[in-house]
Amino acid sequence: MIWDQLTTVELSKVAKNTPVVLTMAATEQHGKHLPLATDRLIGEHFANELHKAIPDKVLVLPSISIGCSSHHMDFSGTLTISHDTFIRQVEDIVKSVIQHGFKNIILLNSHGGNQAVGQVLVEKLGYENPMVNIIMVTWWKLASEALFALNESGKGGVGHAGEFETSLMLNIAPHLVHLDKIEKGKHTDTFSWSEGDMLRGPKASYYRSTKEMTTNGVFGDPEYGTLEKGKQISKLVVDDLKNIINDLLNIK
Repeated sequence: MIWDQLTTVELSKVAKNTPVVLTMAATEQHGKHLPLATDRLIGEHFANELHKAIPDKVLVLPSISIGCSSHHMDFSGTLTISHDTFIRQVEDIVKSVIQHGFKNIILLNSHGGNQAVGQVLVEKLGYENPMVNIIMVTWWKLASEALFALNESGKGGVGHAGEFETSLMLNIAPHLVHLDKIEKGKHTDTFSWSEGDMLRGPKASYYRSTKEMTTNGVFGDPEYGTLEKGKQISKLVVDDLKNIINDLLNIK
């Protein structure tokens, strides 16, 4: 079910244990070959595929399309909001959902810059609403074990606008992928303990702007992106999301 496509009467009749999904995305640069909407399109794709698979078991909210992207502001087109603003926006939406009686809420994250603030939201909302299940899912973490088997570019290849995001966009919106502008990320290492990618987190957190890390805005190797891989990633993530939905529905 799609939240804003229902009437108020229809929504009032939806079972209150139905999991409600809020996609948290971003509008930011993704190199020369992917659109600014990449994170939003990917997050909404997963939510919509989940809806198509189990339409009577999930409620999909309108997505948050601008996230915490200050580290990308050196690149034209990036939009960002502060951590405080992001927290207030998600918090107010979730509180609205709770006020309507819903007990299971999933924050579906598709942007790396939202991860830390998303964890703060889980802890804050979870503490303040002990009768509600608050879950944050970042798609590449959810399916990380299976995604390792698809990774051809190796360590550092599945970062920002790299192998996986390019593959997904070839599946979701191929007309927005500029194949002639694909180039490997121009990444500069700093310390071994601060390096990582989607599948291999760093040993310690160390802030650098995206442009300091990679002059062309790409972290990884999009040359390994394929349509077939995008389809495989989509299935893996949606299957894992379905498992979470079923677990929540089976809570007694």
